[in-house]
Amino acid sequence: MCRRKLTIASGLRPDYIHPMADNINSTFEHELKRLEKRVDALVRVCDQLQDENRSLKQRQDVLTSERANLLQKNEQVRARVEAMVGRLKAMEQGS
Repeated sequence: MCRRKLTIASGLRPDYIHPMADNINSTFEHELKRLEKRVDALVRVCDQLQDENRSLKQRQDVLTSERANLLQKNEQVRARVEAMVGRLKAMEQGS
């Protein structure tokens, strides 16, 4: 097995890891994990908001349908009341 000699400008051995570099890597990994947790939390919030939005849209559809039915019934009642008032007036005039 042939090994090439590594030359490092600082003169350190190739297998030597500077303590500051190790600390930087540790800090980087810590920050990366912290960022990953924040992204995961945002994904969960987005999923919750999508579920809530879907639920609210369904509820809005139900309420819109109920409103349309109530408006139709209200119109039918109004027409019946107007017809009764018309008959009452006709009865008054006939007396």
